Amino acid sequence: MTAQTNKVVTITLNPALDLTGSLDTLNTGSVSLVNQSSLHAAGKGVNVAKVLSDLGANVTVAGFLGSDNQELFCQLFEQMGAKDHFIRVSGSTRINVKLVEKNGAVSDINFPGVEVDEAAIRQFEATLDELMQDHDYFVFAGSLPRGISSEQCASWIKRLEQKGKRVLFDSSREALAKGLDSKPWLIKPNDEELSQFVGRHLETQEQCLEAAESISDKGITNIVVSMGADGVLWLENNQWLQAKPPRMNVVSTVGAGDTLVAGLCWGHMQSFAKKELLSFATALSALAVSQVGVGVPSIEEVKSIQQQILLQELSR
Repeated sequence: MTAQTNKVVTITLNPALDLTGSLDTLNTGSVSLVNQSSLHAAGKGVNVAKVLSDLGANVTVAGFLGSDNQELFCQLFEQMGAKDHFIRVSGSTRINVKLVEKNGAVSDINFPGVEVDEAAIRQFEATLDELMQDHDYFVFAGSLPRGISSEQCASWIKRLEQKGKRVLFDSSREALAKGLDSKPWLIKPNDEELSQFVGRHLETQEQCLEAAESISDKGITNIVVSMGADGVLWLENNQWLQAKPPRMNVVSTVGAGDTLVAGLCWGHMQSFAKKELLSFATALSALAVSQVGVGVPSIEEVKSIQQQILLQELSR
């Protein structure tokens, strides 16, 4: 069992500035009026870092950042008290647009990231080797920028795993498919990403369970499937545990999956018992959908929701 720790590295290879707009209805093909908007530093690993920092973790952030528009990231890392090990590359970090409609529907328009060259890759690998010396937990989250192949990303996960590190990997499409071959310690696909991976639409919980079990044959210790309002499924040691949150007033689902990853990571770092860990991470994620922006405004509120989580062992 890994010793309790507060130290964690979150890796965001393809961060983004999120431009989020709230509007009544998105009129595709014509003009839509945004009621309010915000621009903030994001990317899946950056979101995970923010939540972990709020929970009390000692966070180091790494990945690749465009040097032309890094100010909002630098400000956020300073506010979080995070150690900044991002490699700066020429150009601007991408801006992703998220349009949130009144009915809760979110339309994501994701742009390609910066171009990462060989020199930056070598610099990142040296940083990774350095951080391996005194960290046990590494979170790889998000998509890949141009210049980084799925095989390259998988090789970094493998490097960490071979050193006995606990890698939590949250990605999709080809990056997820290739990354699984490196046997990350924990993965967290949602039902849609799981469908993409197995190549067919998964409609029922039973189909999701079967798909996850087919992945566990690859030797991945923890498979966590997030299913939105239907809760969270966790497969470990051939045992399924399900957590169902109470009905929440959904304001925005942006960052809910990243919040779940942060909760799972923190629970393991703090050596929580299994049921407590899943109910805590699920409560954290449930709270996330009731707010705009990523973070933990109140740990008391998380604990209150945690009391209402329904936990169930699923027999197969």
